[in-house]
Amino acid sequence: PVTDGSRELHSLCAQLEFLLQFDLKEKRSFFGQRKDYWDFLCQGLARCRQEHKGIHFVTSLDKLKTPVGRGRAFLRYCLVHRQLAESLQLCLLDAESLCEWYYARSPFLSPKRRAEILGTLYELDCVTFHLAL
Repeated sequence: PVTDGSRELHSLCAQLEFLLQFDLKEKRSFFGQRKDYWDFLCQGLARCRQEHKGIHFVTSLDKLKTPVGRGRAFLRYCLVHRQLAESLQLCLLDAESLCEWYYARSPFLSPKRRAEILGTLYELDCVTFHLAL
């Protein structure tokens, strides 16, 4: 199993975060706080009309104060529960929402790249992750 001490884990998480932030449009909340991929994930999963346990878990953690911290915790939760590919796929279903959140260079806006990314993430479902949440 992959644990918190794994170098590969840190590299994987950094690459996932880079991918989710690449060509992300700058958006701000009503109070001026910069939105990040966490906000994109929340919005995308909320459209599915079912509460995602990962979102609920992360929002219940009082220590997490920033969107980036919440996003990282969500990625870890999804890896442990083998839900990363499925959760991201649900967020990527709505092309209009993707255009609202990402500029044209984002690989999520290319159907071919999106399929490649999701295919690779589904392969991670075979890996066991033992991470501190």
